[in-house]
Amino acid sequence: MTAPAGTPVGLKGLERVDDAGPMRRLLRLSRPVSGRLILACVLGAMAIGSSIGLLAVSAWLISRASQQPPILTLEVAIVAVRAFGLGRAVFRYAERLVSHDAAFRTLTDLRVAIYSRLADNGPVALRPYRRGDLLSRSVSDVDAVQDLSLRVLVPTLSGFLVGAASVALAVWLLPAAGAVLAAALIVGGVIVPWLVVRVASASAKRLAPVKGQLSAEVVDVLSGTADLLSNSAGGRALERLAGTEANLTAAEDRNAGAAGIAAGLGTLAQGAAVVGAILIAVPAVRAGELSGVNLAVVVLLPLAAYEAVLGMPTAALAYLNVSAAARRIFALTDAPTAVHESPDPQPIPAAPPAGPRVTTAGLSAKYPDGEQDAVSGVDLDLRPGTTTALVGRSGSGKSTVAATLERFLDYSGSAELDGGELRDLDSDEVRTVIGASLQDGHVFDSTIGENLRLARREATDEELFAALDAAHLGDWVRALPQGLETRVGVHGAALSGGQRQRLGLARALLADFRVLILDEPTEHLDAPTADALMADLRGATTGRATLLITHREEDAGIADEVVVLDEGVVVERRGNVQDPTA
Repeated sequence: MTAPAGTPVGLKGLERVDDAGPMRRLLRLSRPVSGRLILACVLGAMAIGSSIGLLAVSAWLISRASQQPPILTLEVAIVAVRAFGLGRAVFRYAERLVSHDAAFRTLTDLRVAIYSRLADNGPVALRPYRRGDLLSRSVSDVDAVQDLSLRVLVPTLSGFLVGAASVALAVWLLPAAGAVLAAALIVGGVIVPWLVVRVASASAKRLAPVKGQLSAEVVDVLSGTADLLSNSAGGRALERLAGTEANLTAAEDRNAGAAGIAAGLGTLAQGAAVVGAILIAVPAVRAGELSGVNLAVVVLLPLAAYEAVLGMPTAALAYLNVSAAARRIFALTDAPTAVHESPDPQPIPAAPPAGPRVTTAGLSAKYPDGEQDAVSGVDLDLRPGTTTALVGRSGSGKSTVAATLERFLDYSGSAELDGGELRDLDSDEVRTVIGASLQDGHVFDSTIGENLRLARREATDEELFAALDAAHLGDWVRALPQGLETRVGVHGAALSGGQRQRLGLARALLADFRVLILDEPTEHLDAPTADALMADLRGATTGRATLLITHREEDAGIADEVVVLDEGVVVERRGNVQDPTA
């Protein structure tokens, strides 16, 4: 797949390239900051190199000073100690600054790309994911990706640079000592990380999915607390949570165990390198192969040089975690697209004076993960000033028709907006004309005014109250002490079912959709409240082409035409719509 011209950098990085693995795709996302990453590696190498230089020069200075030479012969070493001491802090600070800047830039691109992809795919493509798991993938897993540069690339590349330089210095002083140091660095930088990967690979692969599962279960429990308690199911839900948490703890314990083994083996290798250097260097001094002044340098060099590979096991663990997180992210972004945009979208046709009209002929649609059409051969004619009721039991395909008209789902057959085929138009522009008030429209834990302004940010208070009045909610809001600034609670907990539905309707009216889809407006309402809401809907939707989706025959009483669906097929039509534009 090739990203279209003008695609944001991050979005291009999400596209598949042949059979590239998740880590290779993440590296593609890091290309724009590759210069910063290289600079961070160099600065990191200079920071570690300064630490090694500080210890090596200090060892030489102390040994040489014990011979009481003229002070002038020590001046260069004294200045070098000061320079290395300052440089270690300065270079480390600069490396952190540059590497974090690169990581955050990549993270920003990735977040924007993921949210853009999710928005393009729409709600239909997200159906297989639970809310908590989706949250974990788009937040926690994305955050984990920043470790690719901070804890994998920069420490690893810096470590190999400094390790090679340290071995070269040791070989120059005493070849045998260089061989010992090289062996120690290979153990700490290659063998120990390999063991960590072997031990922690399985648990690291489980870690991110289990975190997503725990997040999903926590969100489910918190959002359904009232239902769980009223059905005495709270205990079972908590037991399920405890089981998932135990699985997460077990995976983290295995990772921690692997990290502990790595630390122990690393310390052992470091100590062995120092002991090996002593055993080689002392006879070399006696044999005249190494000056006594350099003895301390050769012995202490492994102690300092091992810092170059000290973070390799941690980098190996971070690599496993990043890889697992990347798989979950790309599984989300690679989900089958529910709607494909036209490569050359046409402008929205000009609406007639009476308002836009939507017609469908032989409309069929199926979900990306479905094998059969969810709806087939649906003919509708949504005219301005009329209401069409789409009636059927749950699962008959009513919401599928709504998703198709809003361009959240591809279709076959014909669906036209004032003569323009919907698939040939820009989906975002279509949604400025065709919009919905959903049965489960989300109410944010904010104020009434802010919930309404989701439809139109620049709306004035007068416009908000006009929409509320049309939904027959204005008098109630005016009577509240804080009016539009009244907070509605989590998921609108401070509102009744009817008030939540009317608030959603007011939001749709404020958006001024000329073709309005009302999806189960009386769902979860008692009969008197449902009847009252339906009595108000006809007046609230005056002048619009309205599609009323419901499974209650009583709600269809306000409609000019009733279309009955069963298993995705129209089985009955009732009523007669007169064209008000005729």
